[in-house]
Amino acid sequence: MKAKISVLLVFFLLIASLVYAKEREGVITFKINLPFKNESKRARLWLPFPLSDEYQSIDNITVGGNFNNSAVYREAKSEATYLFAEWNDISEKMELTMSFKVKAKERILKDFKHTKASVPKEVKKYLESSCWVPTDGKIKEIANQITNNKEGILEKSRAIYNWVVENIYRDPEVRGCGLGIVEKTLAKRGGKCADISSVYVAIARAAGVPAREVFGLRLGKKSKEDMTNGHHCWAEFYLPGTGWIQVDPADVRKAMLVRKLDLKEAEPYREYFFGAVDEYRIVLKRGGRGINLYPSQDGEALNYFMYPYAELDGRPLDYFDPKNFGYSVEFKAL
Repeated sequence: MKAKISVLLVFFLLIASLVYAKEREGVITFKINLPFKNESKRARLWLPFPLSDEYQSIDNITVGGNFNNSAVYREAKSEATYLFAEWNDISEKMELTMSFKVKAKERILKDFKHTKASVPKEVKKYLESSCWVPTDGKIKEIANQITNNKEGILEKSRAIYNWVVENIYRDPEVRGCGLGIVEKTLAKRGGKCADISSVYVAIARAAGVPAREVFGLRLGKKSKEDMTNGHHCWAEFYLPGTGWIQVDPADVRKAMLVRKLDLKEAEPYREYFFGAVDEYRIVLKRGGRGINLYPSQDGEALNYFMYPYAELDGRPLDYFDPKNFGYSVEFKAL
């Protein structure tokens, strides 16, 4: 009976996807209330600033608060766009509110066209190795094993996606979205969305598939919902002739954990999340690890930039702990 249901669900998802892309519309509000200490003299905040694209429309942005200075910057190397705010000579609570209207569409592309053309120059950087996205040693060995006898980017990307889904489990004990440290995730064979997506990206690059992480925020499914813990990371790979294609092995593993599914029962989710992600999310940033912001932060380079980042007298606050950091995110449907 379960097998029949799974087959029907796959059929329904694919047919529905061909008919139309679903949408979600609402207002997102970030509220920042940084922890006040009598001895504090300076606070600075960098908040990811979403931009419109083919699948999401960002409008009616409003920013308010008691900060001394603020501006929107785009860091050239990582292409991170963010709102920067600063409080000097602190004598009261440090507050900021950023609100915007969003209309998000389901990002779905199932008609893959592989022309076997060369990878564009501007995309080749997503084949590069770094300390954050390593492609040598054990990662290269795994990539070679997975893609043995696979030809072309599409076949390799699908094989890597399947391997990640089958071999990396979702660990609910990991804080936030995880650190995305590939070697540790592979050794443990478990993690959260940033961990799982980073493994996919690293193995894909090692196999010659251009890939990058996508850092975003989920949208509520209720009319009004607290989305403070709604940050999410997935991935995408580049296919010449088609462009960037969404993949979300982390959400497959989440569905398996939450719904108590085995791999066979989770097949509809595996099929859907190769080439599609739902409308209940927006993109905050694509790619980029080890980020140095502007104005420069006093702390180390950011592992990735998805959460609000703040420093109090030069000391970074823990963005995995929204309560003590002092931030919240609310979604209200329209």
